[in-house]
Amino acid sequence: MTNTERTIWETLVQLEAAVRSMSASGSRPDLLPFFARLDALTGQLPKETAPELLHYLHKKSYGKARLWLEGREAENTRGSCGH
Repeated sequence: MTNTERTIWETLVQLEAAVRSMSASGSRPDLLPFFARLDALTGQLPKETAPELLHYLHKKSYGKARLWLEGREAENTRGSCGH
């Protein structure tokens, strides 16, 4: 995993925690900074990045991207796009 990929993974874990806290506390944290950071980090990935990861990030399939980064690609369910 590259440094950028690790940072993306960390951001995805933080985003997931923020979403979970919304359900538990009823509060509404601002998720836009997470999305902006993920977009910026995705733009920093080199062209040779795995096409599956790039697809998940560009399509905002953040759960699938997290599983891919964790080496758990087999747990991803196929979407209507075939990924």
